[in-house]
This record gives sequence, C-alpha cells and structure tokens, in this order.
Amino acid sequence: MSHDLVIFDCDGVLVDSERIAVRVEARVLTELGWPHTEADVVRRFVGRSSAAQLAELEERLGAETTRYFDEVTTREVHAAFETDLVAVPGVVELVDALHAAGVPTCVASSGSHAKMRRTLGLTGLYGRFAGRIFSGDEVSHGKPAPDLFLHAAERMRTAPERCAVVEDSVYGVRAAVAAGMTAFGFAGGLTSGEVLADAGAVVFDTMADLVDVLSASAGG
Repeated sequence: MSHDLVIFDCDGVLVDSERIAVRVEARVLTELGWPHTEADVVRRFVGRSSAAQLAELEERLGAETTRYFDEVTTREVHAAFETDLVAVPGVVELVDALHAAGVPTCVASSGSHAKMRRTLGLTGLYGRFAGRIFSGDEVSHGKPAPDLFLHAAERMRTAPERCAVVEDSVYGVRAAVAAGMTAFGFAGGLTSGEVLADAGAVVFDTMADLVDVLSASAGG
C-alpha cells in the first residue's frame, strides 16, 4: 500500500470526544422517552452529521423535543469537553511522525468547523492541521456518502486511490471505501474491529500500530 495523503476523521480518531457525547446522548434520549444504550447511539449515530441525527430525531420525537435534545446535549457535552476532553492516546505521536516523514495530512469530519476548532484546540491539535480541515457542512451528502473525503482529496490535490483514511465508525469506513480510498479502522474506540472490518477497513488497535505503515508508504 502506498499513500500520498492521510485523511483523519476527528471525533474518536484525533480527539476522544465520542465517549463523552455518546454517554450524554444516550441518557437524554432515554429521559425523553426513546430508550437508548450507549451502544445504540454508537450504531445509530456515530459517524453521521449532527444535521442527519437531528433530522431523524425530529421525525421520531417532533421538532420541539428535538430542539430540547440539541440544546441540552450541546450544553452538557461542551461543558464536559472543557474538563475531560483529551487527544486519543498515541495520535499526537502518529501525526508528528507522519509530518516528520513528509506525509501530508488533513482532517475530514462530519462535525462543524466550530466544533473542530473547539475540540482540536482544547487538545493541542488544531495547529497541526490548520488550513487543512474539512467539514461535512461543505458537501451535499454526508458519510456514508464519499463526498466529504473526495472533497478533501480534491482540495489537497491528491488522487483518491492515493489516500489513506483513518476512521473509527462504520459510516466513515463506508464513505472511504466508496471514495476509492484505503480505510484504516481504529478498533480502540467505540466500534469493534470486527464491525469495522466488515465495513471494509484494515483494522488496527492502537495509533502506534499505524506509524510505521503510513510513514513508510509516503509517495511510493
């Protein structure tokens, strides 16, 4: 395998934000009368855009309840980010190793730019990707459609088949595969390696596992 660009998802790959968000969302959904475990939230929503999630909630719970859900979960998650959010273990070293090896990188996430400025900023990662951060808000169709990853590759002037994508969700892996890119599935998050492999990913367990593979593959 050889790659000219490594595209990182953000939540769950660069920043360990999904554990916080999933915990809050499962509790609030259950309180609102639609019982969800954390595993349910992972299967149903992780990897999708906030807009897609809220659209499904509005269809199920109605507009007023969905607005309440959005307000409460956003407030609680942001408060938890300020005290609990950290970078995914080993990812700083991985990103720095790629840059040292001359491997270009970028971020392509379903999250908004405002959210990524907050989460990447809180974890000290924003400066490593500034100017190379792409949001699902920039394309018409979010993951699992390939649009976001193809958009990132185009902006980074790289052919899709020369891109590696680091993902932790089924929706993200499917998007990468649909884009014709190599998907690496991080099994150290909330989605099992078996599920990620079934979606088409090359599975790995720790960020350290990717350092040699991706650094050595630069350009050829």
